Amino acid sequence: MAAIQAEPLTELSSRSLLRRDVADDGSQWLPATLVLASIVAVAYADFIVSSVSLGYLYILPLGISAIFLRNQVSYALIAVCVFFHDLFGPPYPTSLARITHNFTAVVGFTFVVYVIQRYVRQREQLGKAVRQQRDQLLKDVELAAQVQRMFLPIHRPSIPQLDIAGMMQPARGVGGDYYDYILVDDHTIQIVIADVAGKGVPAALLMSATAAAVQLEAREKRDMLDVVNRLNNELHSLSDSSRYVTLVLAEIDARTQSLRYVNCGHNPALLFQAKTDEVVPMNSSCFPIGMFDSLACAINAAKLTAGDILVLYTDGVTEA
Repeated sequence: MAAIQAEPLTELSSRSLLRRDVADDGSQWLPATLVLASIVAVAYADFIVSSVSLGYLYILPLGISAIFLRNQVSYALIAVCVFFHDLFGPPYPTSLARITHNFTAVVGFTFVVYVIQRYVRQREQLGKAVRQQRDQLLKDVELAAQVQRMFLPIHRPSIPQLDIAGMMQPARGVGGDYYDYILVDDHTIQIVIADVAGKGVPAALLMSATAAAVQLEAREKRDMLDVVNRLNNELHSLSDSSRYVTLVLAEIDARTQSLRYVNCGHNPALLFQAKTDEVVPMNSSCFPIGMFDSLACAINAAKLTAGDILVLYTDGVTEA
């Protein structure tokens, strides 16, 4: 029995912090009401405190307008704010001072609104680009998951005296775990389970290469040590030492009730012996595949009896 569980899921997500895509759905009444109320409040304060100019306070409603309302509305409100400030603000000594002050207010308010609107547009464009990249990445991950599922066994092999079951439940769309059944003859089967170092799409790609190499080697009917050494050479040439694969290759002969296996740095498989009610760990005998240019593995053996259970798994089970 092979059980596989991959690493937990962390879904990519992005959210635009500043949005103005509510222009045509009738939902602008709330920010519009807030802006108008703020303008009235500033105008009232400007009227009460007539000795001090409070024109700079109009920046607050204009900033809210630049974020949530249409551009034309925001620029129209600049004229409203300048008019209210001219009407309720402190008196000017001369007409020239009044004109100069109002012109300066128009330029200043326009600059503030323009800067905020430009910032909002940049945020919206960035959010749109992030969402597009996220959607494309999700499509790529789904495609990689489809390719990965192609290497997994669809049907359980049928061998007399053996009851075989396997499952893989990746927590992400893709992962670096793999298992397969290799039918040697009508009474012998090889079971392979592997775990690629790393997570996500890079691990899934290396897993696909491992699965393809295993299936190619299985057609040649080679000895298990020869298969492991050839896999090591192939994977070592594909990646550096930071990318490696832990693997267990087990061969069960139902006629002779014998088990032979090679464990290359993988979690120890567990053999539950029915007669003695003991659990025998099938420990690693060499380094993981692909880590070094050569391996010195050993084949271990065990005798099977009726009722024995062999469990192979990846670290996703122990870390869950």
